[in-house]
Amino acid sequence: AVNMPKDRVDAAIKRASSKDENNYEETVFEGYAPHGVAVLVETATDNNNRTVANVRSYFSKTGGALGKTGSLDFIFSRKSVFRFNPGEMDLEELEFELIDAGLEDLYVEEDEEGKDVGVIHTAFEDFGKMQKALEEKGIEVISAKLERVALSTGEVSEEQAADVLKLIDKLEEDDDVQAVYYNMA
Repeated sequence: AVNMPKDRVDAAIKRASSKDENNYEETVFEGYAPHGVAVLVETATDNNNRTVANVRSYFSKTGGALGKTGSLDFIFSRKSVFRFNPGEMDLEELEFELIDAGLEDLYVEEDEEGKDVGVIHTAFEDFGKMQKALEEKGIEVISAKLERVALSTGEVSEEQAADVLKLIDKLEEDDDVQAVYYNMA
């Protein structure tokens, strides 16, 4: 065995392990897909130059354009979004009971499998209050996230939607992209 001081061994181990600990940077990109659909992209990357280049190329190759940071603030709002199994609940009564926890919106939508899912929107800052209220009521939460919700949506034709979805698909396939939000109805 090679005779090496313990502190040098420890330093070598620390140096090697620190290479695995990438420093990820979060970046939000804003732009427009074809046909004027607003798109907001959240990324986390260890190489911002690569991510900027990739996102820019996705927009330009699909006929969209990146905008300036903050250019879509008036279109998207940060919300706390909870999804739950509504079962046989009386949703009107639930709505009344959750107002004090910051409830802004409550509706039911279908998931990918065609099952009903209850959706609750609250203000970004009411996340903890709503989570606690749902726990106290024994409501099984499927997911609880901070999301960006489009304040208004725009209608596009089926062909136009296909153009927009090309961009969204490219973005969602990128490993650095964490979430994609858009205002297409």
